[in-house]
Amino acid sequence: MLTQQDGHGRASGIRGRVAELCYSTGALQPLQRVRSWWQRDLRILAYHRVMPLPDPATFDFDLELISTTPERFRAQMLHVKRHFTPVRLGDVVAAMDQGTALPADAVAITFDDGYDDNYRIAYPILRELGIPATFFVSTGHIDTGKPYGYDWLVHMILLTHAPRLVLPEIGMDVPLPHDRNLRRSLAGTVLKNMKSIGAIQQEAMIARLEKEWQMPSNVRPEACRPMTWDQMREMHAAGFEIGSHGVHHRMLAKLSPERMVEEVRQSKATLDHELGAPATLMSYPVGGDRAFDEGVMHATRDAGFELAVCYICGTNPHPASNRYTLFRLPVERMMGPGWFAAMLALPSLVSYPTVHYGPAPEQVPA
Repeated sequence: MLTQQDGHGRASGIRGRVAELCYSTGALQPLQRVRSWWQRDLRILAYHRVMPLPDPATFDFDLELISTTPERFRAQMLHVKRHFTPVRLGDVVAAMDQGTALPADAVAITFDDGYDDNYRIAYPILRELGIPATFFVSTGHIDTGKPYGYDWLVHMILLTHAPRLVLPEIGMDVPLPHDRNLRRSLAGTVLKNMKSIGAIQQEAMIARLEKEWQMPSNVRPEACRPMTWDQMREMHAAGFEIGSHGVHHRMLAKLSPERMVEEVRQSKATLDHELGAPATLMSYPVGGDRAFDEGVMHATRDAGFELAVCYICGTNPHPASNRYTLFRLPVERMMGPGWFAAMLALPSLVSYPTVHYGPAPEQVPA
């Protein structure tokens, strides 16, 4: 069993203790070399935000989106550079197209959403260390600068003075606790449950709360701010990849087929126009098995994307066979150096298990 953390950045549970022992004794690198002899798989790391850990008592947004601190991110990237082979997702596409093998211990770095700390904090570190990365952005939020819907929902739940949380859309009607930690827990439950309803219903529910609680999202809070197009053009010119994360961060499989296709195509058209180069990489918003399906993958391919990643945890032994649903390894804020190193060296032992809500989508031919 592996649980999230023990308060010091160390993985707990039996597997976690084994991983920490391997790290502390120096056994991870020999084990990694042995593993790479018989399994040459692509590892893709998934980040959201990189920022100093705020005080939960005063931070008014979703803590779960903070993947790591600047100091730990630098250490993680140094570890990747020393012990693995950093690759661009574009290199992965080229290897698939040419039928060539990826280098041993290949690792790709990715970011979802498009928070401005990606530019302010992660990008300078990656550029300094010479490590490539892909930033998947929701183009509608880059256009407007508005906060992301799920994060704004957490913000409202944390700050509202309403006595109850009434959400008939997902069958919830509960008193709002005074304790902030309990509110955070409640917000997590809401986020989990609302992902079972349609994407437009989700947006309507959030909009209703904005109106009822008089907390409109047409603001640009510093703590929950997307990047700008100028920032992304700078990153793109420096050799970093910019990919699509949809337009409005909607769960694509929870849209009607027509709206889903439009969302995919519009995100690509906007990226092509703003960056002056074809966008070829996609990350499905939310990314679990409820967020994409065979229809979404077909639409992604037909729009001109050449590769797509999801948020299902795992590595990719044969990337060409699932180029429109590549698995990733999520990086979470409580990961210490031992946990992170063990997850990369022995991913099947230490990485987070994914909660599945439905059958895995069928693969789509390239």
